Amino acid sequence: MRKITAGLFIALDGVVEAPHEWHFPYFSDEMGAAVGTSLEGADTILFGRTTYDSFAGAWPEREDAGGPDAGFAKILGDLRKIVVSHGTLDFTWRNSEQLEGEFVEAVTALKKQEGGHIALSGSVSVVRQLLAAGLLDELRLLVHPIAVRKGMRLFDEGDTPVPLTLVSSEVLPKGVLSLVYAPAAGGEATYEDVKRHVPVAEENAAG
Repeated sequence: MRKITAGLFIALDGVVEAPHEWHFPYFSDEMGAAVGTSLEGADTILFGRTTYDSFAGAWPEREDAGGPDAGFAKILGDLRKIVVSHGTLDFTWRNSEQLEGEFVEAVTALKKQEGGHIALSGSVSVVRQLLAAGLLDELRLLVHPIAVRKGMRLFDEGDTPVPLTLVSSEVLPKGVLSLVYAPAAGGEATYEDVKRHVPVAEENAAG
């Protein structure tokens, strides 16, 4: 079965909205490499409507302009692009299509198809749906050392926890953390369980 990986720029306080307003001072070559790595082995990108419109409004022009990022723009253009939207879409970017059918069923069928892994960039609403459905295999976060203090956060209010396990971590230049998570089974623990691991703290509390 194909793997789905999602990559997001995220602030220290969990904000993921409008990264173009706070992300660039922390960019480095190593971050660029990390972003590029997330597309290695991918032949499909899954988008939400807003993120797709943003990409489609910029990257085809950059490819045509032949500038320094034209190579990356061509990679994006050549990939299969699937957009999650309930509205009617009119595509001008090549290799673009709309996800047909009910979300969970359609993505499950997509994962069962032959091919490379499926990547996401941004598209927070889609990431949330994938996490809730247990369909996201890897969550790549580039955590920036800034508290934006306004805007959409990755995890919204809800009654169901989202347990994750840390797969890898790396400190990039300018203080950015590159963190890779995978889904994890939720566990249960009590204060009594914790006490077994902190005997010194218990003794200090008693004193």
